[in-house]
Amino acid sequence: MNDNAQTATFAAGCFWGVEAAFRQVPGVLEVTSGYTGGHTENPTYREVCSNRTGHAEAVELKFDPQIVSYDKLLDIFWQIHDPTTMNRQGPDVGTQYRSAIFTHDERQREAAHASVKREQGNQQRPIVTQIEDARAFYPAEEYHQRYFEKNGGAACHIQL
Repeated sequence: MNDNAQTATFAAGCFWGVEAAFRQVPGVLEVTSGYTGGHTENPTYREVCSNRTGHAEAVELKFDPQIVSYDKLLDIFWQIHDPTTMNRQGPDVGTQYRSAIFTHDERQREAAHASVKREQGNQQRPIVTQIEDARAFYPAEEYHQRYFEKNGGAACHIQL
């Protein structure tokens, strides 16, 4: 792993499509699908889908900021999902599918808030994306990692 690597965490609906989209970005070194933002330690997919853990399906990225900026990652985040639907992306409904940016430091927090203001001008409805401090991230089960690469199928998010 690159010594300069930084971490970013995003929730934008089903993590399969979010992971696939970010894997295409030059400078993104690693993408892990998982769960964050809730109160249950080491949750399983079934527990997260119960809507009782408080967790969102999310991706944790390791990226090289000399190749791709955090602001560029935020731009991609806005492009790949609808940030105006509360707890829903397409057919997926529940708090685990919410739109959220989990920030790892003050610079990311400021950038996230600024990006919401910029993006709101591109939206017809209010953005409902949550901005939260990053908490424990729990990798999803292995069968969820690189799901589309392993299983084929169409991406479940807006294509870049």
